[in-house]
Amino acid sequence: MTDASIALLGGGKIGEAILSGLLGRDRTPADVVVCERDATRGQFLADKYGVRVVPVDEAARSATTVVLAVKPQDIETLLAELAPHLTAEHLLVSVAAGIPTGRIEQVLPRGVPVVRCMPNTPALVDEAMTAVSAGANAQEHHLAVAEQLLGTVGRVVRVPEYQLDAVTALSGSGPAYFFYLVEAMIDAGILLGLPRSLAADLIVQTAIGASVMLRDSGEHPVQLREAVTSPGGTTIAAIRELEVHGVRAALIAAIEAAAKRSKELGGG
Repeated sequence: MTDASIALLGGGKIGEAILSGLLGRDRTPADVVVCERDATRGQFLADKYGVRVVPVDEAARSATTVVLAVKPQDIETLLAELAPHLTAEHLLVSVAAGIPTGRIEQVLPRGVPVVRCMPNTPALVDEAMTAVSAGANAQEHHLAVAEQLLGTVGRVVRVPEYQLDAVTALSGSGPAYFFYLVEAMIDAGILLGLPRSLAADLIVQTAIGASVMLRDSGEHPVQLREAVTSPGGTTIAAIRELEVHGVRAALIAAIEAAAKRSKELGGG
């Protein structure tokens, strides 16, 4: 094994985003191997990024850091195949949604460090929000490796693992909530007589501008909203309708449902 090597198990959207982020920073294609069961997808990644696509056992032998980037329903099969090839010298970084470190550690050799990560799909544009948590055997330097790895596709924060179901519901699934709201707002523009393309341009740029203000202004969302909300104006009329229809309560309930589902996935 070589300390410079990373094995990426799973070449889907998040896996490819991590791969792209790594190669865009301080890694070369020679530093990374990929394991992808779909031969067509594997060939695509090999052609696009110049990486080697190898079986699971070779991936484990090639690398000290192994990244699990598969769907939760596929992790049991993969771990059973991977476990015989891991030692305490490896670091296993999991981005499988909802799967706790304890469940992974149960099927691995004793002492293998595991770091659980929850990125989101803006990793595809290097704007992810990722939370990382240490398993029972992971030390400070293991967390640092995971932070550096996921830091190639956005921001990283550390949280205790018991908070990761909430993180999954809030930021892991979060992009979908924004897309849903944008979709509804575009439909509203069409209802009011705007062409779809114009409505989309207006809303997408508005969303970008509002996000930058949230990130950079240092002001609370309430302050930013109130700055747009004039007495007796158009915005307060819209806000009243949102409150009448229970949009705030529905959004909170939706995120609670996502957290519950994350816990269910974690329990197998």
